[in-house]
Amino acid sequence: MAEGVGLTARSSLKEAIPAFQDYMRARDFSQYTIRSFTSDLRILGEYIGMETAVGDIGTRDLNRFVHWLTDERDVPCTPKSLSRRITTLKVFFGWLAETGVLPEDPAAPVIHRPVLTGPPRILRDEEIARVLEVTEALRRADPPDARPHLLVTLLLHTGIKKGECMNIALDHIDLSDPARPMLWVRYASPRRKHKERRLPLPADWPAVLAEYRAQYDPQDRLFPCTARNLEYVLDDVARQAGLTGGLSFETLRWTCAVRDYRAGMTPEQLRQKLGLTRISWREVEPKIARLAEKG
Repeated sequence: MAEGVGLTARSSLKEAIPAFQDYMRARDFSQYTIRSFTSDLRILGEYIGMETAVGDIGTRDLNRFVHWLTDERDVPCTPKSLSRRITTLKVFFGWLAETGVLPEDPAAPVIHRPVLTGPPRILRDEEIARVLEVTEALRRADPPDARPHLLVTLLLHTGIKKGECMNIALDHIDLSDPARPMLWVRYASPRRKHKERRLPLPADWPAVLAEYRAQYDPQDRLFPCTARNLEYVLDDVARQAGLTGGLSFETLRWTCAVRDYRAGMTPEQLRQKLGLTRISWREVEPKIARLAEKG
């Protein structure tokens, strides 16, 4: 019996699903994902039998299940639903293999069919140069405003999400080594502790931070304003830089990821830097690779 899981290869699919739900809750999966994955596994049970032992389910069975979803089941399966259901199989059986319930992952050879969507927007090198030219000009203006440069360089170098940016407290910034300023990305919820990470900041960032603190006097949070306020800041920078596609938290996050990928950061290091689960990384990594190849 796998330690901490309470399952064996002879456990039924019906018995394994609740244990998988516990795993997803412990890993802070969203309620939507938990409901969707559970529903997908029940559809697998509809096809293969809920009393089937998980150890008796092989790759051939899973490929037949995928064929049944697309060509034989009475209920239509959209490309998006099919993609998610294959992801469910890979996450579920990958978990069973990782925890030692199964000797190998039968879903690993199943071909994943991701839904093709429009590529995320990233900034070209010349666009980055124009953006930084604008933020540096604002930093030196009369009166000076260091906030745009602080924000843009923070996002461009760390790739943090909007919510993570808004949650930065001043004591999350480590300037103990002037040559290596660092940011701690922290979460209040114990269930999100696995997403916490320590990220390097640009070498000149402490000087910009000092200017910003003198101008705005933040007391606790780095940005004591709403996220919408910072979105306005990015909109204004985009306008002054002549970016027709605008500038957003998401654009800077993807740009950061692609720059790191091109610089040779390993996939695992990049996954951890972005704070992504291995499940999310399966969809994100190919997008980053495609964007990086475009040059």
